[in-house]
Amino acid sequence: RTEFAVKEIMSSGGAEDDIPQAERKTVTDFCYLLDKSKQLFNGLRDLPQYGQKQWQSYFGRTFDVYTKLWKFQQQHRQVLDNRYGLKRWQIGEIASKIGQLYYHYYLRTSETSYLNEAFSFYSAIRQRSYYSQVNKEDRPELVVKKLRYYARFIVVCLLLNKMDVVKDLVKELSDEIEDYTHRFNTEDQVEWNLVLQEVAAFIEADPVMVLNDDNTIVITSNRLSETGAPLLEQGMIVGQLALADALIIGNCNNQVKFSELTIDMFRMLQALEREPMNLASQMNKPGMQESTEKPARRENPHKYLLYKPTFSQLYTFLAASFKELPANSVLLIYLSATGVFPSGRSDSEGPYDFGGVLTNSNRDIINGDAIHKRNQSYKEMHCLHPGDLYPFTRKPLFIIVDSSNSVAYKNFTNLFGQPLVCLLSPTAYPKALQDQSQRGSLFTLFLNNPLMAFLFVSGLSSMRRGLWEKCQDYLRKINRDIAQLLTHSRSIDQSFLQFFGDEFLRLLLTRFIFCSATMRMHKIFRETRNYPESYPQLPRDETVENPHLQKHILELASILDVRNVFLENTLDDY
Repeated sequence: RTEFAVKEIMSSGGAEDDIPQAERKTVTDFCYLLDKSKQLFNGLRDLPQYGQKQWQSYFGRTFDVYTKLWKFQQQHRQVLDNRYGLKRWQIGEIASKIGQLYYHYYLRTSETSYLNEAFSFYSAIRQRSYYSQVNKEDRPELVVKKLRYYARFIVVCLLLNKMDVVKDLVKELSDEIEDYTHRFNTEDQVEWNLVLQEVAAFIEADPVMVLNDDNTIVITSNRLSETGAPLLEQGMIVGQLALADALIIGNCNNQVKFSELTIDMFRMLQALEREPMNLASQMNKPGMQESTEKPARRENPHKYLLYKPTFSQLYTFLAASFKELPANSVLLIYLSATGVFPSGRSDSEGPYDFGGVLTNSNRDIINGDAIHKRNQSYKEMHCLHPGDLYPFTRKPLFIIVDSSNSVAYKNFTNLFGQPLVCLLSPTAYPKALQDQSQRGSLFTLFLNNPLMAFLFVSGLSSMRRGLWEKCQDYLRKINRDIAQLLTHSRSIDQSFLQFFGDEFLRLLLTRFIFCSATMRMHKIFRETRNYPESYPQLPRDETVENPHLQKHILELASILDVRNVFLENTLDDY
């Protein structure tokens, strides 16, 4: 096929016999590499999405071919221009594929540094205007390639918090879509306009703006930094478990999303990652480095991002994670999903009697709903019940449920004596805050960016950078004190302490307690369902209602001049 293509290309460029042998070989080699790269790239779709080992050698081979192809077209650009008729958009396509490879490698490994590599290739396409000539060709499919490139670039920029670049890209994409729909009168106009609306809503999801002195917006990152998690003090007795794998599941109706990420999923995935480093100094391509060359610091936990999964999809990924979990490691399950409540009355109080959270119904079953409606004694089928997670409690399990029926998971039983903790969101928020749910859950915001959540519940929508940084420093002090409260507690369940040795889980636990304490002191959070809960229960007087912690929260409120929002004498109110 390659030979035939080469002859076609060369004969169209003039008399075939006039072409020097070396140049003919250059074109042949290029066509071979291009063909091979496309085959390998298309084959990526057939790799299983779960399981961490099967795909690595295939990815390595694909990277190898693309690296050769990229260098080859750089070295032989002149010959390829003259003899092959290489167009700039074709170079852009190769760069775009390499960007996609790095992005997918990030999704597979959770190593944030690969996002920087994807960003480099996507940026080069824009800076060198590789796609600029596409609009002159009368081929709508080429313009769609360009639009898709923009959408992919935006996703990478969002994940790297490069919001200024995102805004520029959205403006350019908007112009491109307008030009495309004007010229080709296509049916996908509505879809592309929806892409624009989604990304615009995603950018504006944060309820509080941090401003520089010149009123430009400060970009804040919520990944784990060197100073992020409170350090363990000498003598603190905690477990040695490490968070190795996480399932981040998003199935909320009407929540802001872009690509296949809801805003809750986006926030939680960042809470489980370290700040990215630049990879250039460490390695050439993924999948190829020897283990001795790996960065010295601990890696990010591996993640699966599941947007609106069916029950079967969710269970398949869960089983794969469980199977591959190394010794002394923790599996985290984060569920941000619409609550499913029991339909009939039940005399028993078992793990399938309280409902759970929604799983997606399409493709799962054909006629289940019809049977379901006939008989109220059956359990909800499109629902992840607490009992569905029981088999996986044979290994250390850390569960976060953000849902209107999170309390269903309070009725857990630790059957196997392994460390097990569930952090559960409030099931309802005070009326004044309810209209915000589309822009992401308040509970997840507390776990991702506790200061922003605190400002939001205090009624603040913007803040100067200097004050923000002062409050962040104070919040770090609060986190240190919460860590001490937990480790010094005499009555706390040991599961909490067994997870406390891991930096990510330590930060989530301290933020959870800060969130709970804040809500319990807030004047408008007055119902029990407005408060987060946990399984096992935390000793309130030593943690979420500790006077020392309450004093800190009032102090933080004083720095922000919002002390009037909180109850002064909370201890008297219980």
